[in-house]
Amino acid sequence: MAIYIAIDPGKDKCGVLLADETNYCVLKGYVVSKYSVLDLIYEWNKSYKVDLILLGNGTYSSYWLDKLKISELPSIKLIDEYRTTLRARERYWQLWPPNCFLRWIPKGLILPSENLDAVAALIMMEDYLNKKLSWQKKDSFKTLPEL
Repeated sequence: MAIYIAIDPGKDKCGVLLADETNYCVLKGYVVSKYSVLDLIYEWNKSYKVDLILLGNGTYSSYWLDKLKISELPSIKLIDEYRTTLRARERYWQLWPPNCFLRWIPKGLILPSENLDAVAALIMMEDYLNKKLSWQKKDSFKTLPEL
């Protein structure tokens, strides 16, 4: 089993996703404050033995790259995150279609109630793997308070 982490970096919060590359599935995905990102990654690395960390190359990526490099974590690969935030809304509706009443409204007009940074991290992971991942448990998709 190959375990990957994808990070959609930001100034105040990050989308962080843990996935099993072998089975093409999301294990966990969260939006966390910048103060909790490294703690969460350490926790996941201890529990799952992470093989690779994918870091989006956009906003604040150099800040996060520096933090990750000095933290003795697995190898880190910078990847293109162009338009992932825009694509996240569409991917969200693919994973969790709107209820029967909202299905008649164009999806571009419906805003998901959740913060989509974790879905942006999913898109980066899927682009890197060149394969769609399943994300069965929507309850694993949430904004976490500081750890």
